[in-house]
Amino acid sequence: MSKLNQKALSIFALGGVGEIGKNMYVIQYLDDIVVIDAGLKFPEEEMLGIDIVIPDITYLQENKDKVRGILITHGHEDHIGGLSYLLRHVNVPVYATKLTLGLIEGKLKEAGLLGEAKLNLINNKSEVKLGCFTASFFKTNHSIPDTVGVCLDTPEGYVVHTGDFKFDQTPVNNQMADLAKMAEIGERGVLALLSDSTNAERPGYTGSEREVGEAIGEHFHKCKGRIIVATFASNIHRIQQVVDAAVIYDRRVAVIGRSMVNVVNIAMELGYLNVPEG
Repeated sequence: MSKLNQKALSIFALGGVGEIGKNMYVIQYLDDIVVIDAGLKFPEEEMLGIDIVIPDITYLQENKDKVRGILITHGHEDHIGGLSYLLRHVNVPVYATKLTLGLIEGKLKEAGLLGEAKLNLINNKSEVKLGCFTASFFKTNHSIPDTVGVCLDTPEGYVVHTGDFKFDQTPVNNQMADLAKMAEIGERGVLALLSDSTNAERPGYTGSEREVGEAIGEHFHKCKGRIIVATFASNIHRIQQVVDAAVIYDRRVAVIGRSMVNVVNIAMELGYLNVPEG
């Protein structure tokens, strides 16, 4: 555990070995605890016989009466995959956006916990009171829709957790990151920033997802035979662009893989994927 101490405030990531558990953050002030994200990690090559790796939640079990809630930034496995394991021992309210909540419900249903879970819908305008903390949220862009960052107002100052993000000036769903709200939070003064963006240490910037859609369209235009597209199941924007190209070029789409089928069904049901009949 690595901690930032400011009087009675502590911030740390739960984990057992190396980077395991980096996506389960604990913020504590005296007798109030808030958890941000509850992810899992997939095993490394040397972890023979291991299916998944979850954070060490012993501290939360020992202090479960102090835990006021769990805030989820987005629906990727490394941010929600450990939630069912945590809720078995620490059943507290969970707060997430619409799509993220839909994915969580699917996982909890499989685990037989859906009926007991206290799930709460939030958006980028929500404010949630959790003990001495007040949580607010801001829109971000990522490879899955409905992602938010968290601004936690603590007695010692603001703690900001970005979740995973990138800056996309032309997002597929036209949902821009809330730069104005981020700037406003920055102007107030931030005590601690917890930030994670893949390849942030490399120069340059990540291209817009729309550029990928243009490439997909070119292949659909040129290819006469079957087209196989491999993507993360959670990359709903990518899936939408494949569907859009299939509509333009009169193709049929088959979805393969358990996770892909589950995510596509949930996204269609909640209105995050537009797939015409046929």
